[in-house]
Amino acid sequence: MEFEPVIGLEVHAQLLTESKIFSSASTKFGSKPNSQVTPVCLGMPGVLPVFNKKALEFAVKAGLATNCEISEESRFARKNYFYPDLPKGYQISQYDMPLCQFGKLDIKCEGYEKTIRITRIHLEEDAGKLIHEDSETESYVDLNRAGVPLIEIVSEPDISTSEEAVEYVKKLRNILKYIGVCDGNMEEGSLRCDANISVRPKGEKKLGTKAEIKNINSFRFIQKAIDYEIKRQITSIQNGEKVAQETRLFDSEKGVTFSMRSKEEAHDYRYFPDPDLLPVLVSKEYINNLKVSLPELPDQKLQRFTEKLLLSKNDAGILTSSKPLSDYFEKCLKYLDNPKVVSNWIINELLSVLDDEDKIGEFQVKPKDMAKLLELTENGKINGKIAKEIFPEMISSGKSADTIVEEKNLSQITDQSEIETTIKDIIEANPKEAQRYSEGEEKLLGFFVGQIMKETKGKANPKIVNEILKRLLGSN
Repeated sequence: MEFEPVIGLEVHAQLLTESKIFSSASTKFGSKPNSQVTPVCLGMPGVLPVFNKKALEFAVKAGLATNCEISEESRFARKNYFYPDLPKGYQISQYDMPLCQFGKLDIKCEGYEKTIRITRIHLEEDAGKLIHEDSETESYVDLNRAGVPLIEIVSEPDISTSEEAVEYVKKLRNILKYIGVCDGNMEEGSLRCDANISVRPKGEKKLGTKAEIKNINSFRFIQKAIDYEIKRQITSIQNGEKVAQETRLFDSEKGVTFSMRSKEEAHDYRYFPDPDLLPVLVSKEYINNLKVSLPELPDQKLQRFTEKLLLSKNDAGILTSSKPLSDYFEKCLKYLDNPKVVSNWIINELLSVLDDEDKIGEFQVKPKDMAKLLELTENGKINGKIAKEIFPEMISSGKSADTIVEEKNLSQITDQSEIETTIKDIIEANPKEAQRYSEGEEKLLGFFVGQIMKETKGKANPKIVNEILKRLLGSN
């Protein structure tokens, strides 16, 4: 019997507000444990939450950017459960009246396109964090994360493979970063994913029993966790066992999922409207104003790069995969209006030395200096080989391309008489190779070009070299 997986994802994204969703405590990452808390975060008696308006703005933007309908009225609810990192005994979230609904994202995966529907996007507060590493017998609680604003983006079970899941999360992360509502840092927990996975016989319409894999924090782990869980469930069914509805965790070192607890149902959480928070009302004017304020999104930018700048879809896809990278590219174009040349250099040279493309704003070679280097090759002052030698020095020294060319006397030799004299000397020194070339061994042209470049320390203009060389050798 063949089986097919059915996968739905719940992506939690931390919003880039300076303070928490219901208190004035800072959201800064990496601070001393329990140093960023208020009585509201700690769940002290008698304190009242105050809703952060910026969190609402960011959540609405996320909904608009993912093609959601924005609810003019939504409501916060209390999700009741007991856990040591939840001092109030409940989490403030949204349940039956979410802020955003009925969205979708189009993804491309292994040569085909697919639409993944988004059920809802709702606001909620994060819980604290339990720390187990410092002791074998005790756990410690850090409440700095308690109350940090999140949006939970819930997909329909439209995902069929781990590859599709990764592409969906990548695209979602890119959009959230483009619109400036989440930094997408998965290592720090700013973006994490829960995967709901079930399998069923191929062609069957009824869904199988699902397991939820919690808190997966990298693209590689998303793929590994889903692939393992699919195989685990299929093996269980083939062995005559029942798949349990449960919450599981992924052990990244062993590459396996393991049971954490039985899966709760909605009624287990005893959701009810939070009596301390009024309904969230947003006007059509507010929504429209935020819609107008959205920046150009990745798909729109990709279309412009291919249609107006005439880049290939592959090159445009690489450049738009990160907003800082696409911004760097477009800043270069302000100084050198040659999209193909700039694109090729960024993709083939710059990205080979850049560890994190999102940090390109900190890169030593600024767009103006990059454009100047390419301009020197375009106007023939240096050739491509010299440019590739200059580039690492620009990175290490911070000097401009002009300065390095002048200091090292690297200007390209374009004087035809000088080049012709060198070529005649090379031909005279290699009569056998010249004879073989004239007899039809055309690959020897590369040998002569190499000798000439060696003699001129790579400074001879390649185009002029080839023209004169073919004339003097007798072009075949």
